[in-house]
This record gives sequence, structure tokens and C-alpha cells, in this order.
Amino acid sequence: MPAANSSYSDIITTTIQSRSGELSDNWTNNNALMRKLRAKGNVKSFSGGNVIMQEIGYNDSSLINANSYSGYETINIAPNSPISSAEFSIRQYAGSVSMSGLEMLQNSGKEAFIDLMEGRVQIAEGQLLNRMDYDAYQDGTGNGSKNLTGLALAVPDDPTTGTYGGIARASYTFWRSQYYRGVTDGGAAVSAANIQAYMTTLALRCVRGNNKPDLWIGDSTYFAFYVNSLQAIQRIQSLSGEGKTGAGFGPELAFYGGGMAATVTMGGGISGAVTSTQLTSGATSAHMWALNTNFIFWRPHRDRNFVPIGGERQSVNQDAVVKLFGVAGNITSNGPQFCGVLIA
Repeated sequence: MPAANSSYSDIITTTIQSRSGELSDNWTNNNALMRKLRAKGNVKSFSGGNVIMQEIGYNDSSLINANSYSGYETINIAPNSPISSAEFSIRQYAGSVSMSGLEMLQNSGKEAFIDLMEGRVQIAEGQLLNRMDYDAYQDGTGNGSKNLTGLALAVPDDPTTGTYGGIARASYTFWRSQYYRGVTDGGAAVSAANIQAYMTTLALRCVRGNNKPDLWIGDSTYFAFYVNSLQAIQRIQSLSGEGKTGAGFGPELAFYGGGMAATVTMGGGISGAVTSTQLTSGATSAHMWALNTNFIFWRPHRDRNFVPIGGERQSVNQDAVVKLFGVAGNITSNGPQFCGVLIA
């Protein structure tokens, strides 16, 4: 069916199409974790299937065959291949841009129409990115379990229960992430006076060999505690915003606890803490995650990575055109045991 104003219908398509690559970049730039994953090359597309498979390697004490020996002693050659895969559902997101026939007529000049169209596309993109940023910190059960499998499930407050990637944490202890509770484990609620000590303890729990956290993301409260804890020494990192999470992303500091260096950044900002009814971007209140981004991935489908979805849609009884754009994929991990969370 022809658009309400066929002279400008192609502009809607081409405007969204030309911005699809930019939108993909904006997603990684809009979120500190996504920015870090892109810098590490951990944005890996998949081509199909009903789930996203993430290969994992783990230790099964019953299968270990490595041991010392002497002379002609028999060497254990029993098979030892503890390799499996975690499974993650494909999650879909979409935004829409609409234009009525009257609006097309009112903005019939090409330049005026392009300005109007670009403004609406920018708003729709911002809404989609903020929603996904919010979901990146949640457990994936929101909106009927259609949301991203975020940090609240990958690195939960209680890692001893539940299932992540199809693997039950009660049965497989290697799949449990780390945690540190201010009151229960440290004897006092998290504050500027103790946050460095708590972060150091948590960071050391996430270490194995040269595997250690390289990114800390805190909500505005915990990030402020960390900032305040540094005021006496005035240690400042990346004033220009050209630090390890990427040019233009900030505020950003450094952490050197436990003999390691990591980037510390704030997830969120003006909107503050988020709730299930306030779907704006921002990290969960009173949380700070210690993440080893070598074991975290953003896995978009190669054919649905912030691109237009289908053609133009026009109702049989409305003088309007709607265009959809979206993404399909999920956040995955093959080593949540190397990550941790600091909570109250």
C-alpha cells in the first residue's frame, strides 16, 4: 500500500537505514560495560539457532588426571574434557518511528521533513538505548522474561541459587560469582570510610592467576562513596574522558586495590536509581560490580543488530506510516566466577 505521501516515504527508510550503524555504536557507547566489551573485541555476533551458545571450560574434580609420577609408574590417561556450553535466550528489542499524512503535508519541504524525521528517530533511539541500558543491570525476568539477561543474574546478590545460562548454581559451584555484603561481611554499611577496603576484599575473591576484575561499575551512591574516599589524595584519572571505557565516557577513576589496576565508572546519572516503573538508564541502587570483562560478551544476531525491521507499515484505516528498527541478542558469560558484586 502506498505511503500517505509517497514523495517522502523513502526518506523514512533511508534515514533509519543510514543511522543503523551509528545506533549500534551508540549502544556500546551508551553503557560502560558495552563500551569495554567492544574495546576488548567481545562483541561477537551469532548467525542462528534457537538459543545463543557460549562455550565454557571448568574443573570437575572427579575427572582430573594431572598428577606427579615416578619412573615407570602408570600415568592416568582417563579422558578429562570438562567442556560444555551455557545457553542464553535470544532477546528482541524494537523501537518505532511514525509519521502521519498530515505531518508529511505540513513538512512537505524536503529539508523540513528531514529535520522532523531525524528528530523523531533520535528520540526513538534514545528511548530504546535507555531501556536496554536499564535491562543490562537486571535479571532478565522483566516484561515476561523477554528482557536482556543482565548483571543481576550474571553476578547476583546471592550466587548460590538459581540458574544462569541453563546451569544450576546449586549443583555447580564453579558457576557461582562472588559477593561482599557491607553489614554482614564487613560489619558496617558501605560508606566512603570503608568502600576501598570492601572493594579490595571482593576483588581478591575474584582472582585466579592473571584473571582479575578490570572494570568496576557502581550506582551513583557507591560511585560517590568511592570518589569521596579519594578526596584526601586527589587521585584523578582521565579528566578528558579518554580512559579505558572509551573516549567521552565518564566520570571515570582508577582502582589499585589488591595489587591490581581497574577502571571505576558510574552506571547512570541524572535519573539516579531505577525501579520497575521508572524505565530510565542507570545501575541498580546500592550496587557496585567488579567485572572481569574477558568473560563477558555482547552477542547480537548478525542480521538484526540495530537495523530496520521489515518495510513500512500503514494501517488500512489510518493515514500514517510506521517504521520499526531493532536488535536481537543477549549478554552472555563463560566465567561469572571471576566477577563479583558489592552490596549493602
